[in-house]
Amino acid sequence: MSALLTDAMQDSAALLKGELERLLPIAEGPESRLHEAMLYGVLNGGKRIRPFLVMQTAQLFSVAESCALRTAAAIEMLHSYSLVHDDLPAMDDDDLRRGQPTTHKKFDEATAILAGDALLTKAFELLASPSAHSDPQVRCELVAELAHAAGGMGMIAGQMIDMRAPELEADLALVTRLQQLKTGRLIGFSCEAGAILGKAAPQLRMALKAYAHDLGLAFQIADDLLDVEGDQDKVGKALRKDAEQGKATFVSLLGVEPARARANMLVEQAERHLDAFDEKADLLRALPRFIVERSQ
Repeated sequence: MSALLTDAMQDSAALLKGELERLLPIAEGPESRLHEAMLYGVLNGGKRIRPFLVMQTAQLFSVAESCALRTAAAIEMLHSYSLVHDDLPAMDDDDLRRGQPTTHKKFDEATAILAGDALLTKAFELLASPSAHSDPQVRCELVAELAHAAGGMGMIAGQMIDMRAPELEADLALVTRLQQLKTGRLIGFSCEAGAILGKAAPQLRMALKAYAHDLGLAFQIADDLLDVEGDQDKVGKALRKDAEQGKATFVSLLGVEPARARANMLVEQAERHLDAFDEKADLLRALPRFIVERSQ
């Protein structure tokens, strides 16, 4: 199954790359630098897990590939905007992302800010387009759900907590909430998007939401383990920064082996949430284990 999953993720990433290049042409004129930075920020590698989740959950409900791909491109643009801004000196101050110079290092800080703003805005333009779905009610729900996941009660709220983390008395509850907001909400949207596009029954949508909850936490614990045990050349970004900045993580609070055990428990729970989909969800079922056992 691991080989099938890897092949499927590569195929999905290739489709996404083509769609992103088509949707983000570089205009002529002085603004071309902005468009170059947008493309750089969104095409700079990555496992494309969020778009893969959109594509796979959409398949569960026989959604047209073109609609799923448009939504997958929107979530990847929004995710990429968040990384471009996270890397800025005022935020995490990172020089490397996926083994390459971060956008503000490749271009400059002002261009990186504008590129992130433009990617964020473009994401909602894509979801509002009839190409995302023929039903305007579905498009409205996609826009509303992504706005909720990404905004001041979602991803951005998590980033605010993360920035304040060194001054806070962080316990397991706070770290869990931080990660559910900063990482989990976009993963949740990515899983629910297929159900929204397919007008799925509420109980099936709830199953995917529960799957996303456990997947998101397992993903973050795996990231924390990589930060402690990983090889910077493989991971492609600076490691052990959380410890240097005094930020609490699942690993610092639980310890390495208990954190690993919790991740494995979450993997098993995530797999069980997909029982209603039978073999149609086999690739989604294999994904949490792949995430937890990855080395980069």
